[in-house]
Amino acid sequence: MTTYIAGFSLGLSLILAIGSQNAFVLKQGLKRQYVLPVCIVCALSDSILIALGVAGFGVLVEQYPSIEMIARYGGALFLFVYGLLSFKTAFTVNHALDAQIKTPPSLTKTILLCLAFTWLNPHVYLDTVVLLGSISTQYQPNQLEFALGAIVASWVFFFSLGYGSRLLAPIFSKPKAWKILEVMIGVVMFSIALSLVLSA
Repeated sequence: MTTYIAGFSLGLSLILAIGSQNAFVLKQGLKRQYVLPVCIVCALSDSILIALGVAGFGVLVEQYPSIEMIARYGGALFLFVYGLLSFKTAFTVNHALDAQIKTPPSLTKTILLCLAFTWLNPHVYLDTVVLLGSISTQYQPNQLEFALGAIVASWVFFFSLGYGSRLLAPIFSKPKAWKILEVMIGVVMFSIALSLVLSA
């Protein structure tokens, strides 16, 4: 149980910070658009990465740095473009929380965006595969319990974020609140993209 709690605590602390993936889940939750599939995709992706890390994939990434480099620059480019789109929306679209009126993007497009935020983000690999994978070796032979704790933390977090965000719905009934959110998301995307390039 101690090993499980350690995995849960570390897993939760790594994904608690506001990042590009979390910002996307928050936005979908506020709009109440495809919240369930988005949360499942994020949590399932994390589960796969954590399992790979604990199984030893982190060692492979360390041996072949080109994998991390490709993910770093590809992710930075994606985040920069999405950040631009967020700023464009903030200054050109005047919308409130009217998901019932507007036709949402297709489920396929939303899932592809969600997958991009998850798998094109080098921080995800560093946190789940490399960091959790290397730390899990300290809990041999109970690595399975450690991985399970981290995986459960991921599921708890994403579903709490996705469905808990609707509590903020009254605030986002005002167009100004959406403009502020779009600007904040744009800043987050730009800052993460910049940090990826500068830390190379």
